[in-house]
Amino acid sequence: MENERKKLALEIIDRLKKEYPEAGCTLDYNEAWKLLVSVRLAAQCTDARVNVVVEKLYEKFPDVESLAQADPDAIEAIVKPCGLGHSKARDISACMKILWDQYGGKVPDDFDALLKLPGVGRKSANLIMGDVFGKPAIVTDTHCIRLVNRMGLVDGVKEPKKVEMELWKLIPPDEGSDFCHRLVFHGRDVCTARTKPHCERCCLSDICKKAGV
Repeated sequence: MENERKKLALEIIDRLKKEYPEAGCTLDYNEAWKLLVSVRLAAQCTDARVNVVVEKLYEKFPDVESLAQADPDAIEAIVKPCGLGHSKARDISACMKILWDQYGGKVPDDFDALLKLPGVGRKSANLIMGDVFGKPAIVTDTHCIRLVNRMGLVDGVKEPKKVEMELWKLIPPDEGSDFCHRLVFHGRDVCTARTKPHCERCCLSDICKKAGV
């Protein structure tokens, strides 16, 4: 069964590469710490809205030091449009303080160290490891979990860490990060959650376990 899923995974990777050759992270950032901020704000919020909100945030707090020294209430006033403003502002403040005090304002390139930062879970840590540091990563966001279940790469597994562990067995390490980004594009455009999936124009319809369902 696992060998069959590995073959399926490689075919899916190949087809999605052709469909989305330039797929990458849809959060705007030019420094590692900014991606940390954005991915925290993106919880239960669209990437498009986050990209607008962080522009205002960085106008007032342009670096790790200024965010670390900022009053969490001042951060919250700006990030409130992303929802969950109080908890997100608290986490961003605490995270930037640790970066400034313990890492000289730099984002650590160690997965376990990232997990110790406030507001950073496995999904966020994997995103940082893959996009910033170019290391193997599997980002199990909602698109990933929905699509790999539909495709048949996992079977009825919905818990993010469990999905991640299953995918590590199937996806070549150097493909994981880009594969997950392509799933986001495919999930938004074709294999949608809020409407019936558009199987009639899906590049995977002939190999997808739940095509047409």
